[in-house]
Amino acid sequence: MVEKKRIGFFDVINLVILLSFTFICIFPFYFMFINTISDSGEIARGNITFIPRGMHIQNYIAILSLPTIWNATLVSVARTVIGTFLTLFCCSFFAFLVTRENMFLRKFCYRFLIITMFFHAGLIPWFMTMRLLNLNDNFLLYVLPGAISAFNVILIKTYMETSIPSSLTEAATIDGASIVTVYWRIMLPLSKPILATIAVFTSVGQWNSFQDNLFLVHAPNLQTLQMLLFRYMNQVEGLAAIIRNQGVAAVAHMNFVPNPMAMRMTISMIVVFPIILVYPFLQRFFVKGIMIGAIKG
Repeated sequence: MVEKKRIGFFDVINLVILLSFTFICIFPFYFMFINTISDSGEIARGNITFIPRGMHIQNYIAILSLPTIWNATLVSVARTVIGTFLTLFCCSFFAFLVTRENMFLRKFCYRFLIITMFFHAGLIPWFMTMRLLNLNDNFLLYVLPGAISAFNVILIKTYMETSIPSSLTEAATIDGASIVTVYWRIMLPLSKPILATIAVFTSVGQWNSFQDNLFLVHAPNLQTLQMLLFRYMNQVEGLAAIIRNQGVAAVAHMNFVPNPMAMRMTISMIVVFPIILVYPFLQRFFVKGIMIGAIKG
């Protein structure tokens, strides 16, 4: 017979602490969400705390009906997907090359990359460099500057050296496999955990980034969702007035009075929700990859 494990005092305290932390993490998102679907009058009176009142989705309809919103969403999705894949490819290939003992100037290239982690020129030199490279008002501004990251290269290099036997690549080389074949057929498939970890970091960073857009991109068709909603959020009083006075086509027939705070929360939910969906798909790889270096043996 299998003996049932007794629940001790420490287990109860541990469970209470973990549930408390979980509540602290989840409640702000829940609070924002119930305010986005509640009646504007109830929000203005501060009556929304745990339960939504006068539920509706007009806030979402109004925001998603604003001009240029879908083009900005497409630009953000494109920069996130392309930027993430480009970063994964460049960082993983560079990390693979510096693990090759016979690579010319291997140590110099790796150490030169590490130096960039400690010295940063600042915003103005970055701005001038991007302008000199003609990346202003250019989609490549979103994906090229972050193609190589020293931190990501260190993670991938460490994983390849500690988790993948060197004899495996040596055997493939003896059998006639080229460097590209070894990288594509052996190293990449075996590096899924760390690549998934970096994919999470990179995709979140790409999705949330708007500083490059703010300083260097002024073309209307290249505005990202974050930049567009950032401007809407800063001008939310005027945005609410426009929706209230002129009306948006999708909500013109509704008896809808927008509330500025609810609009801010709606914008925040629209920005946050898509990237939250990425994590569950990569969670099983993420847990393995983030434990690099924690266990030896």
